Amino acid sequence: MATAEPDRATMPDVGWRFLLLYTLAYMSTCLVFLAPLLVTLALKVNSLVGLERAPNSLALVAGIGAAVAVVANPFFGKLSDRTTSQLGMRRPWIVAGLTAGSVGVLIVALAPTIPLVLLGWCVAQLGFNALLATMVAVLPDQVPATQRGMVAGVLGVCLPVASVAGTFLVKLFTGHMLAMFLVPCLVGGIFIVLFAVTLADRRLDRADRPPWSVRELAITFWVDPRRSPDFAWAFASRFMFVLAFAFLTTYQAYYLLDHLGSAEGAVPQQVFLGTLVQSAVMVAASLLAGKLSDRTGRRKAFVVIASAIYGAAMFFIAAASSFNGFLVGMAVGGLGFGMYMAVDLALVVDVLPDPDTAAKDLGVLNIAGALPSAVAPAVAPVILAMSGGSYAMLYAVAGVCALLAAAAILPVKGVR
Repeated sequence: MATAEPDRATMPDVGWRFLLLYTLAYMSTCLVFLAPLLVTLALKVNSLVGLERAPNSLALVAGIGAAVAVVANPFFGKLSDRTTSQLGMRRPWIVAGLTAGSVGVLIVALAPTIPLVLLGWCVAQLGFNALLATMVAVLPDQVPATQRGMVAGVLGVCLPVASVAGTFLVKLFTGHMLAMFLVPCLVGGIFIVLFAVTLADRRLDRADRPPWSVRELAITFWVDPRRSPDFAWAFASRFMFVLAFAFLTTYQAYYLLDHLGSAEGAVPQQVFLGTLVQSAVMVAASLLAGKLSDRTGRRKAFVVIASAIYGAAMFFIAAASSFNGFLVGMAVGGLGFGMYMAVDLALVVDVLPDPDTAAKDLGVLNIAGALPSAVAPAVAPVILAMSGGSYAMLYAVAGVCALLAAAAILPVKGVR
């Protein structure tokens, strides 16, 4: 049964049942996103145009798809904030987003040309970003401030576990393109629908619905940095950190093929092993950092240290000359990424400009998570061209981006 808007000052603690279902659904949201990004989209493009043309073709598909995500995430967050359905504010968008995103993935899997791959990926980005925007908004909707570090730490585990699950599912169906794309959607969809059905969703009265106009639509994509400087710095930090991550994930298949000389048939297995190593460290780091952040009341130090560690990992991968070296770099990256994701979301929720527009503001923040996926494919071919096709230089640039993420969080004053 849906509930009215919660009184955030007296919001009760969430129990294990909600936490379990929310975690599984959030993990599944990561799964449906990550399985194509980590391996299958690159392999699909490579199967259509060959390795020589694949980086530029992937840049086109991933870049335009990410640009769609930049618009879709805050837009659907805004729609969710003003939804007055009897089913609740978040539930309709969770179900619709999952459905549309899965259709887009199906189009990609069956596409015989790059333009159709692009079309399908744009549809997938629209749907999955509607899903993500509303799923993230559940955190301030349902979880009190005293538990947000802990819950954010648990959600930080979702990304690495989803990465492992996605690459494992893809590996199981190597050589069967349709199954490689659709099985992650099917598995993840089960848990997302289960959460949507059981969610005690907020219900908004029509009289309380925020106004809708061209101006309101425009500010969907904007938070004034002069009025909310902490939010602006957090945005900049996340953008630079995710940009480093986007360089790694978008091009790791081609790094393995070209830089390390791996066979194409071995790439799904190698991506799985790299993701597994990274994720094992990430899970431990995320859980520990989230608890320590709540206990000490500090957020900034964890985010700064995490960004610096991730930068070091990118430099290590840049210098690697073997698959074992790549695995070591992925493990170090898991430490930094786990710490960052555990605490950064809690930090951002603590500095939201207005709790009553949480989904919209988190949607704006999610631009910092989506835009790098457009910037990285646009910038990477230039870096590769200028460096003679050097993936080592590409990942060195990623390391610099992570260090800039650390520097950007230092001016935040609203949290310790």
